[in-house]
Amino acid sequence: MANFLYYSMTVLIWGSTWLAIKYQLGVVDPAVSIAYRFALAALMLFAWCMLTRRSLRFTRREHQFMVLQGVCLFGFNYLLFYLAELHLTSGLAAVVFSTIVIMNLLNGRLFLGTAVEWKVLLGGGLGLVGLVLLFWPEVARFEAVGEALLALVYCFAATYLASLGNILSARNQRQGLPIIQVNAFGMGYGALLMLLVALCLKMPLDVETTTSYLASLLYLALFGSVIAFGCYLSLVGRIGPGRAAYATLLFPIVALLLSTFWENYVWTPSAFVGILFILCGNYLALAKKKRMTQVVPQRGCSPPAWRASPKV
Repeated sequence: MANFLYYSMTVLIWGSTWLAIKYQLGVVDPAVSIAYRFALAALMLFAWCMLTRRSLRFTRREHQFMVLQGVCLFGFNYLLFYLAELHLTSGLAAVVFSTIVIMNLLNGRLFLGTAVEWKVLLGGGLGLVGLVLLFWPEVARFEAVGEALLALVYCFAATYLASLGNILSARNQRQGLPIIQVNAFGMGYGALLMLLVALCLKMPLDVETTTSYLASLLYLALFGSVIAFGCYLSLVGRIGPGRAAYATLLFPIVALLLSTFWENYVWTPSAFVGILFILCGNYLALAKKKRMTQVVPQRGCSPPAWRASPKV
């Protein structure tokens, strides 16, 4: 039940953040907006840690891995995606980002020694085909030349960094590091990195004082960062990076459903077929029999116990 809740929250929140991100574009440079977003999210998490008296003491080596997670998951990957979407449609970017399912499986095998689950790989393949069908008009119009080709490279690089961030989170959880504190430090490090990038490139540290910008910033920090990343990275630790990443294939469906009401999106036959492929792949990737798993202890938690763990 907990896995289903984490999965649903991740899909629904991240599927809706596209609306908030639209209000972030314009006056404030993307790198600066990213810095504001994760700085605010980090402050919220640190405040929660102090309110609930969670330990914030970690070794230098543990901080090094938090820095790496922050750089990959809360820093450069977001910046590269913002740069990519200056010349790519959001649909094509979603198709590229869906390859994180396959990247997570391969990186999990390479860095964590986890077995490649062929059902998840096949499910990811079906989901990728489904996304291509869902955004077929945008895919068909794409020409890999000039700035568009460079943007495509940025998009793949951003996806790979996000995948490495997933693997680093799984590694940190294996070492018993608590998700909330690690996310607090990681987001803080990511925000600091984006601030340094902005200063080095002499970007103005503007703050747009409109209600739409500030409200969307708050939504992205609290829901899109604190809650959604907490749910998603919990899934990474509980069901593995490959299976957790399948949630990314469902984000565009939520986004298009919202777009139907907000922007009069018109559904096509290929879009409906694409959704069918995605849902079939989702079932294939996530359906799994109950098995005995060990609960990984985190600091301040009780000793590990063996239990039957239902999978979403």
